[in-house]
Amino acid sequence: MDFSPKAVLETSLYVTDLERAIAFYEDVLGLRKIEDGYFAGGRGVALQVGHGPSVLLLFRAEITQQAGELPAHGTTGAGHVAFRVEPGDLAAWRQRLSQYGVPIEKELSFSDQPPSIYFRDPDGNSLELAVASIWKLHSGATGLRTSAA
Repeated sequence: MDFSPKAVLETSLYVTDLERAIAFYEDVLGLRKIEDGYFAGGRGVALQVGHGPSVLLLFRAEITQQAGELPAHGTTGAGHVAFRVEPGDLAAWRQRLSQYGVPIEKELSFSDQPPSIYFRDPDGNSLELAVASIWKLHSGATGLRTSAA
């Protein structure tokens, strides 16, 4: 058996205003609520990222940090998520962020790769749009650059 996880299935961020956060992630980034994606007690929501099995969980910190059925999820302070995009789509993403009034905090190139675009969500979480090739991944990572490249 291969004792390495296959991929990151979900990650989470804390937000203060759940409906505002949902609107941001749906409108600006095109994520969609998963059917029955709201969590009990207004604790949070699950959003699908892209077309594969990738989920972003948005949690209201003041509820999620309390002891409960599950361990606390999220971070103290601003979190970070990088979303994979295609190199040819970066210009369109810049335009989309501008269209929604989302300032680009920084663009940063790693080696000879297209730049990552950094910006913030309404709660100050650091978001990044990045191409997969910024990481020299081991072979077997479908569609990604290998460490031999």
